Amino acid sequence: MKNITLSADEALIAEARRRARNENTSLNELFREWLARYVSEPQASDRYLELMNRLGHVQAGRTFRRDELNERH
Repeated sequence: MKNITLSADEALIAEARRRARNENTSLNELFREWLARYVSEPQASDRYLELMNRLGHVQAGRTFRRDELNERH
């Protein structure tokens, strides 16, 4: 396993260590999990396109006017 060095605010690190300890884990383990998820997740644009493809069957029923699109409820 390769070691890396990260920099962050001391107070933030201390709080993260406290939380990790309360969750019976370590910052190293949390970072390894985050890194694995980061690498395995598709890019945000890929996720958006996938969502739009899945929702392609959805129809609004009509064309909305600009004032209707900007209306706040």
